[in-house]
Amino acid sequence: MNKKPKLIVVLGPTATGKTRLGVGLCVKFNGEIVSADSRQVYKGMDVGTGKDLEEYKNISYHLIDVVSPNVRFDLARYQKQAFQAIDDILLREKQPFLIGGTGLYIQAVVDNYNLSDIDPDEKLRKKLNELSVDQIIKRLEKISKLSKKDFQEVAHEKNKRRLVRYLEYCLTTKKSLKNLFKKNKPKYDLLILGLTCSKEELNKKIDKRLLKWLNEEDLLGEVEKLHRQGVSWKRFEEFGLEYKWASFYLQGKIGYQEMQELISCDIKKFAKRQMTWFKRDKRIKWIKNEKQAEKLTKEFLKS
Repeated sequence: MNKKPKLIVVLGPTATGKTRLGVGLCVKFNGEIVSADSRQVYKGMDVGTGKDLEEYKNISYHLIDVVSPNVRFDLARYQKQAFQAIDDILLREKQPFLIGGTGLYIQAVVDNYNLSDIDPDEKLRKKLNELSVDQIIKRLEKISKLSKKDFQEVAHEKNKRRLVRYLEYCLTTKKSLKNLFKKNKPKYDLLILGLTCSKEELNKKIDKRLLKWLNEEDLLGEVEKLHRQGVSWKRFEEFGLEYKWASFYLQGKIGYQEMQELISCDIKKFAKRQMTWFKRDKRIKWIKNEKQAEKLTKEFLKS
């Protein structure tokens, strides 16, 4: 019986240091990184998505800087390209590491979701985009045919772009949202590592990183540059978190201190939602440092 190829996943909430850990593991275990971050796919969005490209050193990475911020990049497209990248890494006899914090992207790969590509209905999508997030959730709740618990998992991030896609899927195909997330037989033998730290430590890391983004890495300059290149203020609002509030500040809607506080608050809430998502998966082996990760990775690759 043929063994499945091995895939190692490193996940966790934002600011925990997943990239640094992943690079260290790649150096030791001849690996390459496949990003699982729904915003790092966008070119030019470097500071606010925490790409930290300098950390990669000589390690090859995939699914970063794939499309313009003005291009919609959905779950099915991500899954297809992630599978291609992972399989290419394996063909070259290297070890793929799937690293990121977007739970749905990770799950689409590790659980091999049966994602049905549908022809986008631009007219319908435009109409749905005019609705508020709460209106979309209310409509989706009625037709998704998901249990209350499953629906909460789908809607908890309140990601408008994703929710519009889900509602469009249900309306276009007349199928349950369950069908979109139907699992096939997993493609890979999995080791899923979760990087964590205390809430207090994580909040300190988030605030420290935010100050670095603002004072050293010019987050506001990045947003201004992207806007000059054609990214609308509305699009920044869709991206949420630091991009939303930085754009509000640049438009004169809020002051600098308020912007900083709102970004910090939103990122901390986001980290909490990420942990809520990850805690559902009992396959995750939670770790606190590189030493633990190395030990588990070594054992897994030998098995």
